[in-house]
Amino acid sequence: MTMTPYYADNMVTLYHGDMREVLPALDIRPDLCVADPPYAETSLAWDRWPDGWPAVVADVTSSLWCFGSMRMFLDHRGEFGAWKLSQDVVWRKNAGTGLHVDRFRRIHEHATHWYRGPWGDVYKATPRIRSENPVRSDASQRDGALRGQHMGSVHRKTTWVDTGTRLAPSVIDAKNLRGFALHPTKKPPGILAPLIEYACPEGGVLLDPFAGSGSTAETARLSGRRAVLIEANERYCEVIARRLAQDVLPIGGTP
Repeated sequence: MTMTPYYADNMVTLYHGDMREVLPALDIRPDLCVADPPYAETSLAWDRWPDGWPAVVADVTSSLWCFGSMRMFLDHRGEFGAWKLSQDVVWRKNAGTGLHVDRFRRIHEHATHWYRGPWGDVYKATPRIRSENPVRSDASQRDGALRGQHMGSVHRKTTWVDTGTRLAPSVIDAKNLRGFALHPTKKPPGILAPLIEYACPEGGVLLDPFAGSGSTAETARLSGRRAVLIEANERYCEVIARRLAQDVLPIGGTP
């Protein structure tokens, strides 16, 4: 079956339909999938988990970032059987959601990274940030020895050179776009860019099977990555097409 794009330019291709039907019909092998599926935590009509989608993605790529809540991942843990979990990142928002009045106000979401095959074969660009704080080399060697013990590996003493950078933390502060969103669960570039740059090489291709308002494609295109999008709701396909067709890409505003 030949799929006709809803929208296409030299960096982004968008398809309309259920990703479980569309993706198998596309002859693509993306470097990365960035997925923001419905969490199935509300009674809203659009908030329905698409059964089986992780297995469909596993057929085309070996690297996956998936947004979600702890409840979502626990409820659907069996569907990630084809995947191995490498790490989790916490997106800390400037404003949270108050779905319940008898619990802590949730101001974060998880982004989990999953992979298939040998970890050494999975593309990853170690995220580092600038640091002005010097670290003593003896402390670095001690910490390295502890890492070796924790990870079950043999630690070999190495010469450590302070490059002025440190590993980026797993908690990322990024202002959410509530009040400006073109979609009720729109993700900001502040959380999307680090995940994309970590797991998709520059010039590579990423897949977003739940495209929403197109934020993943917008962020990918600005960072030199191509994107293949799938969106089930035609209303949002139109939003994406209008948004990406603009010469100046809006971030946080309306098209």
